[in-house]
Amino acid sequence: MLVLENLEIVQGGFRLRADCQFQPNQTTAILGPSGGGKSTLLMALAGFVAHSGSVSWQGQSLRELGPAERPISMVFQEHNLFPHLSIAQNVGLGLRPGLKLSVAENTRIAEALERVGLAGKGTALPRALSGGQRQRVALARALLRQKPIWLLDEPFAALGPGLRREMLDLVEEIRAEQGATLLLVTHAPEDARAIAAQVGFVDAGRVEAPMETGACFAAPSTGLKGYLG
Repeated sequence: MLVLENLEIVQGGFRLRADCQFQPNQTTAILGPSGGGKSTLLMALAGFVAHSGSVSWQGQSLRELGPAERPISMVFQEHNLFPHLSIAQNVGLGLRPGLKLSVAENTRIAEALERVGLAGKGTALPRALSGGQRQRVALARALLRQKPIWLLDEPFAALGPGLRREMLDLVEEIRAEQGATLLLVTHAPEDARAIAAQVGFVDAGRVEAPMETGACFAAPSTGLKGYLG
């Protein structure tokens, strides 16, 4: 279980507080308006933003661990691919930043690309791929790291409805196979309804405790009700 206790993040005049927990081996959608603190929350969990209070996973504190040491993979909206590296090399960074890869590791990279529908694309550069394909590369990199926690920060926001749903289904399929815990930041309630077991709401610097998805939309909190209109 991912547990946040008295978590507080202060950035200038912005303050975010959280005191909640996220169930393991399932997807939790994080909804909320722009500027409410959704991305800040994920960045803090990944170790990129300082905070007070505690973050623990399966009873072990993550507070003193750097980003690379945490049991976490993060996929950003902009997919963070290096334009001068091939697709296979971009994925390989998830295994070895120096890209000194063994034959077995290169085989794993090829398998990860095949898993996300990019078989045969390993030698291409990112500019040769569509936006949806580039997000598949970022997903393959996270898949290859095999971390127990995935943080996805609106990774499919720029995609059309059909392709976004296809990517959501792929993410949930792989997450279930690996038994990972996924926190998915999204602006779209339909994303939450599609794959999330729970929904958390973030607004005005406060993280509401996640609720079961059906119950959350059937009886939304005051803040969520205002957000949904």
